[in-house]
Amino acid sequence: MKLVVKVFAEITIKSRPVRKNFIRQLRRNIRNDLRLIDPEVTVSGEWDNLQVDTHVSDERSREQLVERLKCIPGVANFLEVWEYPLTDIDTIYQQCREHFGAQLAGKTLAIRCKRAGKHEFSSQDVERYVGGGLNQNCGAAGVDLKNPDMLIRIEIRHQQVFIVRAMHHGIGGYPLGSMEQVLTLMSGGFDSTVAAYQMLRRGLTTHFVFFNLGGRAHELGVKEVAHYLWQKYARGHKLLFVTVPFEGVVGEILSQVDNSQMGVILKRMMLRAATQIADELEIATLVTGEAIGQVSSQTLPNLGIIDRATDKLVLRPLIVSHKQDIIDTADAIGTGDFARNMPEYCGVISVNPTTRACPRRIAREEEKFDMAVLEQAVAQTTITSMARVIDELGESAEVEIVEQILPGQVLLDIRHPDDVEDAPLTLPDVEQRALPFYAINSQFKNLDANRQYLLYCDRGVMSRLHAQHLVSEGFTNVRVYRPQPATGPRA
Repeated sequence: MKLVVKVFAEITIKSRPVRKNFIRQLRRNIRNDLRLIDPEVTVSGEWDNLQVDTHVSDERSREQLVERLKCIPGVANFLEVWEYPLTDIDTIYQQCREHFGAQLAGKTLAIRCKRAGKHEFSSQDVERYVGGGLNQNCGAAGVDLKNPDMLIRIEIRHQQVFIVRAMHHGIGGYPLGSMEQVLTLMSGGFDSTVAAYQMLRRGLTTHFVFFNLGGRAHELGVKEVAHYLWQKYARGHKLLFVTVPFEGVVGEILSQVDNSQMGVILKRMMLRAATQIADELEIATLVTGEAIGQVSSQTLPNLGIIDRATDKLVLRPLIVSHKQDIIDTADAIGTGDFARNMPEYCGVISVNPTTRACPRRIAREEEKFDMAVLEQAVAQTTITSMARVIDELGESAEVEIVEQILPGQVLLDIRHPDDVEDAPLTLPDVEQRALPFYAINSQFKNLDANRQYLLYCDRGVMSRLHAQHLVSEGFTNVRVYRPQPATGPRA
């Protein structure tokens, strides 16, 4: 299987040294990512096109490679191609006829040819010869250059001919790792996940920091959506997830700070803590998902005062975005359903929050705050590799695990819907329901309390985590299904 990768257009207008560095990073990223599917994959090319050679033979692996390449920052689009050595135009026509001739009966067609290198013929010569031959000999309905039923693409690069089997769009952007590191404040909602994605897409190595305001379910949800972003868009890179226990900070604000100023001061405390963590990680830039006017703390005067709590550059990629546009982007990148089902916890809710905070008033209120509480929270920070963040949570989950499903029990498949579609469970005579892991905490209470439910996922980690949480919430009708030996499909 041969893939020809076209790089993001902005990369092609960089200076020669910068462009080569970007292409080199993209080549490395593609190779590292696709090796998880095909250990023998090779990636070549240094300038405007990269060629990916794989050795997969089954359709499932081919689809996985295509889906992975769609999600790698820096890839504008890519072609699945048949590759041949260049001989002459007639041979190209014969090759196209072999691949497309049987599909052309009664259809209009057009040929598009691109060339690189020196040849005795032009691209137009190839288009006329191949198009004319197919039109005359394959029962086609004619040539339509504007709106054909079939568009056949040919690329000739020096002494290679690529006949395009399929074209796929990537996410564009810059290769991840080609730009600097940033630390993104992550709450798990629509805004912070989209902001993190935009940083990843722009080539910035994006680490996550979560301020736990007191909800264990919220922490689990945020780690799951952060892990999803890493796995889908950055799994070849070593990203970090930072958790800061902020319950004490919240308590101090509630007891010491005037109600109207609490929201702004909480954000300032978060930036102070994030700044210390960023210093430790040698990161110069913070990222938030704030947008003008969404909530009281996100007015321009308040944002200006919030930013004074740090000497770091604070980026807000969504600053002028409309909420519906943010939600649409979250749905497109796969974080929308996570956000809709994200458990919320915030003990700092002002009755009449200020929209025009005064620096002197904020300073007076913060004088009441014991900064030792903030320092203690930062000292208790935990830093985990994104590759391990879910596994480490699962290691401490103690729940009952069963290997057989008894009559009357219901199997809850909590895998991501994409995984369920790719590899559905085949368990005859077993009642099954699909309830994604990101929705189970909010929707389990709607199930029949008189039934016994067995949670299933491919590795058994997510099922243990959520079963443990449900048990801690008082549900006694939940266990984990983990067949031995495993009979379920791998996701």
